[in-house]
Amino acid sequence: MNRISITGPESTGKSWLAQQLAQYYQARWQPEYARQYLDAIKRPYTYDDILLIAQAQFREENTIAPDTELLFCDTDFCVTSIWCHVKYGQCHEWINAKLQENHYELYLLCDIDLPWQYDPLREHPEMRSELFSMYKNLLDKHGFNYRIVSGNGNDRLLNAIRFVDEYLQSAK
Repeated sequence: MNRISITGPESTGKSWLAQQLAQYYQARWQPEYARQYLDAIKRPYTYDDILLIAQAQFREENTIAPDTELLFCDTDFCVTSIWCHVKYGQCHEWINAKLQENHYELYLLCDIDLPWQYDPLREHPEMRSELFSMYKNLLDKHGFNYRIVSGNGNDRLLNAIRFVDEYLQSAK
């Protein structure tokens, strides 16, 4: 099974890209659990909520994983790790451990070249460049296989498809 993460800062088209890639490859995708969770709790989230979100996301991915050869994941442990560090200055050990285990064969790091779109769950429009650097540094630090996906609309999708095709060819 090939698990591909769509990662990066807020408002970079991760959800759209995950859905489009799954459709293109006739594969499965796992939506971002955080959105569902945060919409449901009806209160400000806490440090511990981020751990619950990461655990549920991982559980849901692992529920789908045995039934598919290719899974596109709309978030990963990079997201929850950076989220914890930016918001609380620390990260849960469970998230750190799962991040180091690297459950993804390829990370598609979404560039910040798309215009910011307001959403009540998004928090840091002024930190896009800094956050992008944090993602890139984290992926580099762990030596994860990643590609930076840029472009608008169909160009973004075509760039991502090219990277996925390259990965799938090399994995044969």
